[in-house]
Amino acid sequence: MANALERTVMRKVQWRLLPFLIACYLLALIDRTNVGMASLQMTADIDLSKSQFAFGASLFFVSYFLVEVPSNLALERFGARRWIARIMITWGLISSAMAFVQGPASFYTLRFILGAAEAGFFPGIILYLTYWLPPAYRGRILALFAIAIPLASFISSPLSGAFLAMDGLLGMRGWHWLFICEGLPATLLGVACLWVLTDRPSKATWLSDEEKMWLETEIASAKRPNGSQLDQPKWHVFKNLQFWGLVLACSGASASGSVLGVWQPQFLKSFGLSDFTTGLVNAIPYGIATIAMVTWGYHSDRTGERRWHTAIPLLLITLSTALAAFAPSLALVVLLLTCVLCGAYCFKGPFWSLASGWLSPASAAVGIAAINATANLIGGGLMVNVYAWVFEATDSFALALAPLSLLTLASAIAIIAVERRAKQITLTA
Repeated sequence: MANALERTVMRKVQWRLLPFLIACYLLALIDRTNVGMASLQMTADIDLSKSQFAFGASLFFVSYFLVEVPSNLALERFGARRWIARIMITWGLISSAMAFVQGPASFYTLRFILGAAEAGFFPGIILYLTYWLPPAYRGRILALFAIAIPLASFISSPLSGAFLAMDGLLGMRGWHWLFICEGLPATLLGVACLWVLTDRPSKATWLSDEEKMWLETEIASAKRPNGSQLDQPKWHVFKNLQFWGLVLACSGASASGSVLGVWQPQFLKSFGLSDFTTGLVNAIPYGIATIAMVTWGYHSDRTGERRWHTAIPLLLITLSTALAAFAPSLALVVLLLTCVLCGAYCFKGPFWSLASGWLSPASAAVGIAAINATANLIGGGLMVNVYAWVFEATDSFALALAPLSLLTLASAIAIIAVERRAKQITLTA
């Protein structure tokens, strides 16, 4: 009876929440990373150098970092339904407004505002799902949710290429159409959040009283492994070295995804491809990474192992970015970029399952947001610029990936060390 009830409840939760949340995150990522495809036309139109483009693109992550933790605390206070709706409505409008940038100053301004508008969405969803998912389900479901990350680029790359091909329609450039057509759907889904999402299981009219009681009891009684919990008040989590180990671990994967999201289209186009063909080829690594991350997340749940399921993807990135400098052909470059993105996205399900399990309820809202925000600041804010600096010094897209090798190696070492340390002591402030 208990197993039948469990299957019924979890099936209802997954079908009610996951498709909608995946669609929302899909649009978030499209609007965050479409600047990479837009750059194929936009940088020349508004006279941006490589360094200016990298700086403007990275400003998203600066404001994202500044607003992320306050946003997650606001979600806790006002409820996921209202706060996620607010995030989506504002970022959709601002993303569409990117079509009106005129030069470096307006590009910098709108990228900064876009980061502030979207801040809190991903960690907010991670926090929100901990209200609904017993720990045994988190690895596979977080992997399914995170499927939106590579899927976004898999869908948006050819779609953005098609929008760029609309160049001249109604007197507008292709990149204008790209921002407008990819931004407005997020606003519409934001409005839908107010009707689709439910803040907590106790408020779910689509669950019976028995189902609500089972789910709330299961989540409340779930025990974390002994000695693995960052059991601290909200802000004391920042004093813990293990917390910063998690930040470093997350930074490597975040940097890999962010750097390729911004620079991969230009890297591929350097082989002489057209804008539309670039979009098609750019989609290939993301399509393969989509399948890989779900498979990896399920395997992590089945085995119950998190440490190596988190570290191995980072080591794959290390090896692939190091080899990229020696790749002589487009086919080999696409293969190596595919390995990098497989590593970046396979990392996410096991890592967030591991991290959310180590954080106590008191520190979860701040801890999840802080890990994600700081990792994005390092990965997106810093490493996107580092890539531009190395490229301008070497004139090589491949050599500019070398700093990622060092960062992801350090990230892999960090997650192994933190997990080993967590087994030895109970983490306290």
